[in-house]
Amino acid sequence: MKDSMVFIIRFILFALFHSIGASESFKKIIAGDKSHEPRWYRLAYCTASLFMFMYTMAAYRNSSVLYFIPGVWSLIFYLAQLTVAIMLFYSLFQTGIPEFLGIRQLGREVIKQHLVKTGWYRRVRHPLYFLSLLFMALAPVMTVQWLLLTIFSLIYFILGAKIEEERLLLQFGDEYRQYMSETPFLIPSFKNRAMNIESAQGS
Repeated sequence: MKDSMVFIIRFILFALFHSIGASESFKKIIAGDKSHEPRWYRLAYCTASLFMFMYTMAAYRNSSVLYFIPGVWSLIFYLAQLTVAIMLFYSLFQTGIPEFLGIRQLGREVIKQHLVKTGWYRRVRHPLYFLSLLFMALAPVMTVQWLLLTIFSLIYFILGAKIEEERLLLQFGDEYRQYMSETPFLIPSFKNRAMNIESAQGS
């Protein structure tokens, strides 16, 4: 079997694992009689997802190069990737990296979640997905494996974001509905949201 087919099959397995593990129905099965997921669940989920992703990326031994950016332009693309990576890290910081990884959940403190609407979350509802796709698209060396990863990630991010929004609607209700009406789904907007709201109220 060609490496490309192996990669696609492994990515689908990763996507299924990642989606099922994040679903509320599966969490309820794991929680059993408890009202909340076990404290160790998020950390175990993130760790398993990391190993599944590494398993997926290991499918290619020699991936053909489709194109590469020559000379000093490649440095510009690497610098752009670094900038995007910093913005991605900042978005993670906004939501709480220890909480995202499941480390904070190990403590006894009850975590009160709130809807983040500042920074990149003011421009787009799913900045982590957008910035991840932008990082992949800016690769100065594009291989078959990297292109497949970018395309399948785009599809998976759209589907995953839809599922995630159903959970957020249940969790935050009208607050998230208002956020959805003001903030784009996956392509950021750099218009002044406050001005848009004022103009809408005045009309």
